[in-house]
Amino acid sequence: MRSSPSGPDPLDPGPGGFAHRGLHCGSDVPENSLAAFRAALTQGAGIECDVRLSGDGTAVVFHDANLKRICDLALDVEQTSAALLTGQRLCGSNQYLPALWRVLELIGGHVPLLLELKTKNGNATKLCIQVRTDLSSRSDAVGIMSFDPRVVRWFRRSAPHISRGLVIGKDSSPVKRWLALVTAAPQFLAVHQECLATRWVARVRNRMPVYSWTIRTAAERAQAEVQADALIWEGDGRPRN
Repeated sequence: MRSSPSGPDPLDPGPGGFAHRGLHCGSDVPENSLAAFRAALTQGAGIECDVRLSGDGTAVVFHDANLKRICDLALDVEQTSAALLTGQRLCGSNQYLPALWRVLELIGGHVPLLLELKTKNGNATKLCIQVRTDLSSRSDAVGIMSFDPRVVRWFRRSAPHISRGLVIGKDSSPVKRWLALVTAAPQFLAVHQECLATRWVARVRNRMPVYSWTIRTAAERAQAEVQADALIWEGDGRPRN
């Protein structure tokens, strides 16, 4: 990973980058599972994972809005209790959907951790409060990020000691991107890999670190190693140490 023109990054994962949803591999080691996070830890890679709010207010680590793809269940995460969610096997494996506190306990500050907060139905504030509560007793290298600029703004105002970033997709218009940046005032960005060659990303790198997702091929890796400050990767996108 090349140093950013903007200066040192407190979440710098080093040459290992951030393993996207952990170092997962098929149904034996599913994404966002404790097994995937353990595998990333053994390789010394930083970890990226997704966080949602359960129906009864617990922060859980899961990407999708519902359990259909991963657990083959017609349940919405935000409408289901934490007890029921954390009792579900992931991809039919021996791994269960984890609560955020369990992931934090496992990682324990050994590597930098990126939490992508996913909001739904106006629950941004509740999700932020719960994540801050889970992080309150920890001094680990943890950063939060989100597509939702309200999340980043909330942490800027209510938990400024936690590093915060804005996630930006490839289809975001210049106006929408500008509004999100103004609202969020992030300390880093996580951008879709197709954005890396743009002038606006090069300009932003003069002010803050820019991470890139999701790097999956050798060609994407070669580009991102030059045009981004850290890779959020899986599969063949893994950085070369």
